[in-house]
Amino acid sequence: MRQVDEFTITQQPIASIDLMEKAARAFVKCFLKTEFNASKRVAVFCGKGNNGGDGLAIAHLLLNNGYENVKVYIVNFSTKQSDDFTINLQRLDESKCKKVIINHPTELKNVKADLIIDAILGSGLNKPLTAEYEALVKLINKLQKKVYAVDVPTGFFAEGALPKDYNGIKAFKTICFQRPKINFFFPESANATALYEVVDIALEETFIDNLPTDFYLTEHADISKLIQHRKPFTHKGTYGHALLIAGSAEAMGAALLSAKACLLTGAGLTTACIPASGLTALNSAVPEVMSLTRDEYTRIENPTKYKAIAIGPGLGITSLNEKLLESLILSARPLVIDADAINILGERPDLLEKLPAGSIITPHVKEFDRLFGEHDTWWERVQTAKIWSKKKQIVVVLKNQFSFVCVPTGKVLINPTGNPAMAQGGMGDVLTGVLLALLAQGYTATDAAVVGCYIHGRAGDHLAAEQFVVTASQLAERVPFEMRIFAGKD
Repeated sequence: MRQVDEFTITQQPIASIDLMEKAARAFVKCFLKTEFNASKRVAVFCGKGNNGGDGLAIAHLLLNNGYENVKVYIVNFSTKQSDDFTINLQRLDESKCKKVIINHPTELKNVKADLIIDAILGSGLNKPLTAEYEALVKLINKLQKKVYAVDVPTGFFAEGALPKDYNGIKAFKTICFQRPKINFFFPESANATALYEVVDIALEETFIDNLPTDFYLTEHADISKLIQHRKPFTHKGTYGHALLIAGSAEAMGAALLSAKACLLTGAGLTTACIPASGLTALNSAVPEVMSLTRDEYTRIENPTKYKAIAIGPGLGITSLNEKLLESLILSARPLVIDADAINILGERPDLLEKLPAGSIITPHVKEFDRLFGEHDTWWERVQTAKIWSKKKQIVVVLKNQFSFVCVPTGKVLINPTGNPAMAQGGMGDVLTGVLLALLAQGYTATDAAVVGCYIHGRAGDHLAAEQFVVTASQLAERVPFEMRIFAGKD
C-alpha cells in the first residue's frame, strides 16, 4: 500500500498531505455513520509518523463536524516525525484543539473520554510492542472504552504470522484504507479488532490490480462471471451424475444434508451411497436422490460412470471405508474429500501423497492439522495449504468464517461470506454437497470451490439478517435462491 500511495501521489498528481486529508475525511465519514452524537468526548492518540498524521487530521475534522470535546494525545516516544505529521500538527495548533504531550506512559492520567481513536502506529509494524509503547497500550486498553483504529490497531501485524500473545490495541472497529489487511481474515485478528470496514480513498486501482500477490478477495462480480446459466433444451444428463459416499448407522444426518445440498445446487442426478440402514431416512428426506448401499458399491460399482464423486460426511472411520477411499484414490478420479475421509487420510499419509489432481479437500482447523501436522498460526496453515495445493495440483479449502481457497496456481482466494450465526453442525456437510453438484455440472475444481464457498456463505448471510442462528438445513434450502440471483434472474 505504500507503493500505491507513492504511485497515486505521482500520477494523479496529489500532494501526500492532501492524500492524508482525503484518508482522514473517509475515516471521519465512516466514523460518523455510527458515532453521530457530537457531545461525546473523544481522545485521539497520535504517534509521530503518518498514522499519527492521519489522527491529527481526523481530530481537526471532528472539530469541524461539531465535536467540541476532542483531545489529542501526542505520543512522544521518538525523536523522528514525518513531514505530514508536522504539517497537520501546525494546523491543529491553529485550531486551538486541546492537546497533551505524552513523553512517558506514566504521564497518561485522568483520561476522560467516551471514545478513543487509535492513530499511534501504522501498518509497518512486524514485531510485538515493547517498552513504552507496550506500557501505553496496556493503559489504553485498561480504560475499556470503545476504540476506533486508523488503518490498523497499534501493535497489529498487517500480514505474516500473528503472535500468540497479542499485546496491541484492542479495537472495537478498524477503519482501513482502500483494501483490508490480509490478517483481518485470520481468526487471531479477533484479539485486535472486533470489526473492520474499508473506505475508498481513490488510490490508483489499476496499479493495485497489477501488483504481484498470492492473495485475492472473492467478490460478487467474480461469482457472476463464473456462474453457469441453464440453457434451453438441456436436461438432467446435461448437469451430471453426482455420487455421494456418506453416512453411517450413527450419522445419517450428515449424508442427508450433503445429498440435499447437492440436489438443490443443481446436479442432474444425485446418488447417495449409504448404509442399508439409512435407506428409509434418505427416501423420506430427499426422494429425488437415488440410493446405493455401501456393500453393493464396494462389490460392483464403477466410479467412471459418475461425473463427480464426494466422500466423507458422516462416513465413519472403519477398515472397510479406508479400503473404499483407497480404491477411489487409486482410480485417479478427482474427488471431494471431507470429514471422516479426511481423518482417514490423516492416518494414511501414503494416500495423501496419491491424491488425484483436480481433487478438493475441505478441512477445518483440527482436520487440517491432522493431515499436515500441528501449526502454531493460521498464517502458517495457509502457507502449508499453498504448498500442497501447488505440489499435488489440488484445491485445499481451509474452512473458517473466512475460508481460504488455496488453488494449484499458488493463489489464495479468500472467501468473505459467512458469519457466526452459521456456527452449527452440518455446515461442512452442506458445503460438500454444493461442491459435488458444481463439479458434476462441469465446473473446474478451482471454480467450484470459489463459487461454492461464496454461495454457501452468502446463503448464511441472508438468513442471518433475519434470525439469530442459521441451521444447515435452512442453508441448503437457501442455496438455489442464491444461484438464481447470480444467474441474473433477480
